[in-house]
Amino acid sequence: MSSTVLQLIQQAAPEMGLATPSTAVGNTNQEVVQLLALINACGKELVNEFQWQTLTTEYRFTTVFYQYTGNTTIARVTVTGMSSIVSLDTNFMVSGVGVPTDTYVSDATGTSVVMTQAATETATGSTFTFAQTKYTLPTDYDRQVDVTDWDKTQHWELLGPATAQQWQWLKSGWIASSPRTYYRLLGGKFQIWPPQGENLYLGFEYISNYWVTATGGSAPSKVAFTVDTDTCIFSDRLMVLYLKKKFFEIKGFDTTAFDRDFRAELDNTKAADAGSPTLNQAPQIRSVLISLDNVPDSGFGDV
Repeated sequence: MSSTVLQLIQQAAPEMGLATPSTAVGNTNQEVVQLLALINACGKELVNEFQWQTLTTEYRFTTVFYQYTGNTTIARVTVTGMSSIVSLDTNFMVSGVGVPTDTYVSDATGTSVVMTQAATETATGSTFTFAQTKYTLPTDYDRQVDVTDWDKTQHWELLGPATAQQWQWLKSGWIASSPRTYYRLLGGKFQIWPPQGENLYLGFEYISNYWVTATGGSAPSKVAFTVDTDTCIFSDRLMVLYLKKKFFEIKGFDTTAFDRDFRAELDNTKAADAGSPTLNQAPQIRSVLISLDNVPDSGFGDV
């Protein structure tokens, strides 16, 4: 079991010739206040240092869409007489007769929906598809693991992340639909294109910023130590060495030896964090399907 933040500071303090504190969180001694702040900085920086397997998380969600009927009037942004507006908000894109591409819900109240663009046709009792294209990221999202985004329903890799230029081309050009789904992280949300009129199961991997396990907890759930009995995902020695390095840095002392010890421990921790793949020296992976590798050179028509 990992040491608590108080135990980590109590390990580091005597190694630096400092008095061993009896408490850390809430302690008014300026030296202890500084040690607590520095050890929190250590943890947050280590999150960004490597793709730790403990912090790597799978995220899955199903696309949402609704089909409601309503009435449009040319040059007006309001769809009236809606059969329902349940669950509609600004994360939904509107499509249907007389609705321009890249039109979102601006407001939904009573029996009306206000769109971000005016209708180009007048229609009564038309069916409109409201597809959610903006999805909230997990609360502990720190950064994405590249090339892990998949449409698991259609067994296709999602295309992206699209650049700003690609995204506007997709949403503004003549080609408004595609058999493949594109994505982009924009405005703090995971956005997809084109809007989906079906329930697709999508997912990706990301690095969590939860590196602290709360007292009594079994999994990381916090971004900083806030209680003396909190623990973290990083090894005791790595945290102690990093704290010592930071403390002497902030004091303006020579940290050459401290940096050497910390870097050695960090390298060892990274190497032991997860298994490494075997590098294949062959020009290509051997195919398990029918290919030139397993077709005979002769006798194609022999019985």
